[in-house]
Amino acid sequence: MRYELYYWPGIPGRGEFVRLALEQAGADYVDVGNDEAAGGVEAVERFLDDERAERPPFAPPFLRAGRVVVAQVANILQFLGPRLKLVAANEADALWTHQLQLTITDVVAEAHDSHHPLGPGEYYEQQKPEARRRAKAFREERIPRYLGYFERVLAGNPKGPRHLVGARLSYVDLSVFQLVTGLRYAFPKAMRRIEKEVPNVVELSAAVARLPNIAAYLDSARRLPFNESGIFRHYPELDG
Repeated sequence: MRYELYYWPGIPGRGEFVRLALEQAGADYVDVGNDEAAGGVEAVERFLDDERAERPPFAPPFLRAGRVVVAQVANILQFLGPRLKLVAANEADALWTHQLQLTITDVVAEAHDSHHPLGPGEYYEQQKPEARRRAKAFREERIPRYLGYFERVLAGNPKGPRHLVGARLSYVDLSVFQLVTGLRYAFPKAMRRIEKEVPNVVELSAAVARLPNIAAYLDSARRLPFNESGIFRHYPELDG
């Protein structure tokens, strides 16, 4: 099976959570938006604008696997998990993994809203005062609460704190790595303080970065750098 990932070019964004799972599994995939030979951004837009589609995605990322099209990060990872051996076969563990991924969806949305609290329809420069207030609450209250939750999950895992679910790597471990990495880029000062309180989260993130497939990916041109067009953006005035 060759997977086709559709996402906007030039930014890690939400698509990165899917890329990490595909890369860790060594899956055969094409990153359509970043591959001109596969059609690039025009192919992404054509797919979105296809009025003949019976089940059209609302927005990227979405994944095509043969005739199946799946959108929304948590939904894509739930679909890919068993196929890439990145989720437990046990139903309860699989649901728990999906639940944790949905929690990551929540914090990612809040990270975006920290710099665009009035919505994406206006530039950051048009909502700086509101962004300062939103970012302050996010870095002082919400980041500690979210990462503290994942710290609690790791500490409470009966199989040990190396993974969020059971004794083996799952896609949500990869997603926590991306979350931590994105927050470090956007809020380096705040994260230096917060990370002292979540040692298991920090170690999980470091362990994921050491995985051979992930390490090779991070060192490749396929790994897109964070920038001020994506979800995680670094504006020094928002870092406190």
